[in-house]
Amino acid sequence: MTKSRLQNRHQGLLITFEGPEGSGKSTLIKSLSDELGARGCEAMLTREPGGTNLGERIRDILLDLSSKEMCAETELLLMEASRAQLVREKILPALEAGLIVLCDRYADASTAYQGFGRGLGDKLVEKYNRFATGGLEPDLTFLCMIPPAEGRARQEIRHTDRLDREDTDFHDRVYEGYQALAASGQPRFVVLDATQPPRKLCEDALSNLAKLEHGLLKFI
Repeated sequence: MTKSRLQNRHQGLLITFEGPEGSGKSTLIKSLSDELGARGCEAMLTREPGGTNLGERIRDILLDLSSKEMCAETELLLMEASRAQLVREKILPALEAGLIVLCDRYADASTAYQGFGRGLGDKLVEKYNRFATGGLEPDLTFLCMIPPAEGRARQEIRHTDRLDREDTDFHDRVYEGYQALAASGQPRFVVLDATQPPRKLCEDALSNLAKLEHGLLKFI
């Protein structure tokens, strides 16, 4: 089978961050970006859903509390639409330019949230993920793992969105999805203990990042 242009190797690095609600991903990404910048490593930060003008509009629909009637299939397709736009408009050009891309959630989020959380199944979601990304996989994925109850307790002090407000059973299934990914044996997954203080979490991420031995990381 001929590989699509999105599957070709590139000069940059795609690093994604996954985890249940309240896992501290956003804080970790910002801290890691600052650490990389201090070492002369340029990084582009982006997020899912969103990351582009079109994607941010889709994000608003997905997370709006008034979208409570949205069915699981619509949710998945909107996630994939945002993802497809982000890959082609932002991520791929950055990788081809030799940049490090730090992405807050990526295709694995749909496996956890729509595949497990919504019960659509990981095999179905995998097919849509592959179509949306063109086969572009992360070089490294940090799984920031925290028990759902602890993560949701952190969320209570913040404004919540439609997904935040799902019931306990939903968030438990999402966590099971991330556990399944962690146990999949794929070498790109690195599990981080997200119950740690933010500084320690960042140190652990930097240590694992250095193991990639990529030219862009020579100063780490």
